[in-house]
Parts: sequence; C-alpha cells; structure tokens
Amino acid sequence: MNEKQKKPQKLKARLPRGFVDRSAADIRAVNEMTAKIREVYEHYGFDPVETPLFEYTDALGKFLPDSDRPNEGVFSLQDDDDQWMSLRYDLTAPLARHVAENFNEIQLPYRTYRAGYVFRNEKPGPGRFRQFMQFDADTVGAPGVQADAEMCMMMADTLEALGIKRGDYVIRVNNRKVLDGVLEAIGLGDEDKAGQRLNVLRAIDKLDKFGPEGVRLLLGEGRKDESGDFTKGAGLTSQQIDRLLDFINILQRAETALGSHPLVQNPVASAEIDGGAIFDTLHNNFKDSPKGVEGVLELKQIWQLVEAADYGPDRIKIDPSVVRGLEYYTGPVYEAELLFDVTNEKGEKVVFGSVGGGGRYDGLVSRFMGQPVPATGFSIGVSRLMTALKNLGKLGQGEVIEPVLVTVMDGQDMDALGRYQRMTQALRAAGIRAEMFQGNWKKFGNQLKYADRRGCPIAIIQGGDERAQGVAQIKDLIEGKRLSGEIEDNASWREARVAQETVAEADLVAKVKEILAAQAEDRARAGGNG
Repeated sequence: MNEKQKKPQKLKARLPRGFVDRSAADIRAVNEMTAKIREVYEHYGFDPVETPLFEYTDALGKFLPDSDRPNEGVFSLQDDDDQWMSLRYDLTAPLARHVAENFNEIQLPYRTYRAGYVFRNEKPGPGRFRQFMQFDADTVGAPGVQADAEMCMMMADTLEALGIKRGDYVIRVNNRKVLDGVLEAIGLGDEDKAGQRLNVLRAIDKLDKFGPEGVRLLLGEGRKDESGDFTKGAGLTSQQIDRLLDFINILQRAETALGSHPLVQNPVASAEIDGGAIFDTLHNNFKDSPKGVEGVLELKQIWQLVEAADYGPDRIKIDPSVVRGLEYYTGPVYEAELLFDVTNEKGEKVVFGSVGGGGRYDGLVSRFMGQPVPATGFSIGVSRLMTALKNLGKLGQGEVIEPVLVTVMDGQDMDALGRYQRMTQALRAAGIRAEMFQGNWKKFGNQLKYADRRGCPIAIIQGGDERAQGVAQIKDLIEGKRLSGEIEDNASWREARVAQETVAEADLVAKVKEILAAQAEDRARAGGNG
C-alpha cells in the first residue's frame, strides 16, 4: 500500500454533559456534612440501608413516562434477558422495592436512612446536574401524622446541627389531599386525568420561581423561557386556571396568617386569626371535597404536634402552597427552605430556597404488596445544601493537614529505600499523614517544589551520611517560608537552610509531632488575631 500509515487518532478527554468531577475539597466537605446529618438521624433511632444504583424500570414508579424505550427522565438499558433497567431517579422508589421484597424480615415501623447518587436524564443547566447525591430518611409502617411531624422536626434539627441558625431556615408543610381536593373541584379527580394532574402539580410547584403569571402559562398552553426553550403546559381551560389560582390564593392567604408569604397580594394579619381559625377557614373552602377536608384535618394535627414540641412557626410552619413535584405523594408534604440571600449568576440577590423535602407516599410500597403499607420520608439535596453551607462559611472549617513528605536521596539503593519506607510507616502508625516521594528522585530540588505545591508542612531528608549516623534532617516548611521572607526560589531557600534540624531516627516521630503541634498553635493564634 502506497498510502501513508495513518496515526491513530488521539482520544479526546471530555466529561459527559450534565456530569461533574469532584475535587478532594468537595469530597471532604460532603463527608463532613453527611457525618453531621447521619448523627442526627441515628439520634432519632434511624438505621442505615443501601440499595443499588440500578432498579428494574417498572419498580421506579408510575411517575415515569410510559414509553417503548423508557429513557426519558431516566437513564435506561436492557438487560441480557430483555428486561428494562434504569439508574435510580431517587432513593424512595428503591426503598419501597427493598421493603416489599424483605417485608417478612423487616421490623415495622422500619426507620431507615441512606445516602447515594441519583440520576436524571434531563436537560443540564447552571447548577443542574444529571447525577447528584441525596440523603434520605424514611419511616415505613407508621400511618399516623406523628411520623410526618417527626420528619419535619428531624429536618429542622439537621439544619441546626449543620450550623444554620434559627431564622435562616423554615420547614414548610402542606398536604397533597388538600391539593387533590382542589384538582377534584376543577374536574381532574378521575384516574384517567393522572398525567394532567401531575403536570398541574409541577406547574404550581414553580410558583415561587415564575410567579402567578408564569404558572398561568404552564397551566395553559405552555411557557417559553429566556433561552427560547418551550415547556408544554398542562392544557387547562381558562376557567379551570382561574378557579385553580383562586384556590391557591385562598391557600396562600391562610398560610399568611401563620407567617408571611411573598406572593399573597392581600395578606391577612396573623394577629387577626389564630391557628384553629385558619384550619376552619380551609375546612369551609374544601367542605365539598372529602379528600380536601381530610387533608386539612391532618395539617391541623401536624400543627398541634409541632407546637406542642416547641417547633413553632419559626422552625416549622403550615404552608398550603407547598406542592412537591412527584406523583407518588399521598398525604403530608414538606420542604426545607433556606431564607438567607445569595447572589445568583446574574449578580442578583435571591433567597437561597429549597434544599430538600419529602412527604407521605402510602401507595408506593403497596404497589408491590397488594395491601396498604404507609410510609413517609424526606430527602436532602446534598450538593445544593453543601453550596448553602459554603455560602455561610459552615464547611471546610476542620482543616486538612497535607502529608509530611519523606524525600528520597537515593532511589536505587534498596537499603536506603527501606529506611525511607520505614520512616514513612512509623509516621503513619503514629497517626500522622505521610507519604514517601514517588516521582523522579534524581533532582532533589523538584522534591521540595512538589512539597511546596502540595502544601506539605514538613520534609524529612536523609542522605548517605545521615543514614550512616542513624539520623535524619527535619525541615519545617511552614517556618521556612515565614523566615525566608523574600526568598521565593526553592534553590535559594534550600541554601538558606532555615528551620531545619537533625534528629536521631528514634526521635523522628516525636519531633515531627512537636513541629506539627507548634504549626497548629501558630494557625490558631493567627486565626484568633484575624
């Protein structure tokens, strides 16, 4: 062949759209945060469980689109036995499957928590990823609203455990039965209207984001966003939309009496109506809908329970505008909202908003069982909450000390390497983060440059002469930087030989501990002066 042999094309490294790599700092921040959440859940008597990333698609619930290839909203594939499997959309549907499959072994009420990644096959955008972490807690087998009230109290305690002050958050509570009563009243109560009902609920859920006029568009023909993308509407008539928005206004007025809401045009002063009267007002507006009346009574019971436990409206409040967008909710629904302002990508001051929520889903386990199995739970959006905590300066306060670096003067001498490795292991055994240099050891200056870039606090140096004497050099790199002042170049720094001393190998660990303690004291002093 006369053709020149083609070079194999270099593979392009690219991250899939809507996914993100996580840095060490982010991973540590998540670990710090989830440890505090876990502690609260354990304190409430919840135990951990873990389910796989994949479930059979039909187990994920009726809120998924009905399609020959169920790959809209979820990521799906066919198994070798032609069964559709999907990456989990949330952590609730897999729990329902787990409970049903292990029902005879599980002690009810089953109180459990779990953290893990979930996946949405949706259009990515700023801060909107296709893979993200949730942290859930659920109680299965408890039919009373006290289980829902407890979930709300646990959410409040979790936010406070993470350092979010009272007044900077609120847990808002509603009941889907109230909303179902509203939908029943406008002719969407029948089973064949389930898809339209879900679209209506999702539209109402955008009330805080788009305002009444934006929601009106979503309830009707649809809405075009700033980018030109069109979201198809729920297809209600103008009469249905008017009546629905009238109901929402009634709900918001009632909610305003328990705490102000920004969307209500004619708020009722909270001093004018006590809690009992609010529920009477709601009851009267929904007296033609048995389901709506039931929802109002359950809301009243939750209000009484949280008031009795001193989790009043400064922490948990009734808010009949809360919707939650998933189809499987059957009773109380709740949302954790952060109330402080942040600056968005457009430079505008906005309220941070929701960081999690949940509700009662009595039908989800029952789908597998053929018998009623009550359940309630909530989910925290870990990435979103982490962003909030960073805004408040509540994460990353526990500093991570970079490793002590054991340098390598002779990488070809196995006796020398053995000594370096032994020093490294001795430091690790004493609980000190340490690493032996693994790169090109021949240019010693590069090892110190590596230590500098890595932020290593100490370097251990042992050449042939030190090895023969059973000693090592310890270089305090933090003190060295301070003393060197104007010295920027590593070679000059090395020649200066500042903050360096020789110790016997037997005393190495103790001396490293002493230097690290002095460095920590300096940081604390500097922090105190700041």
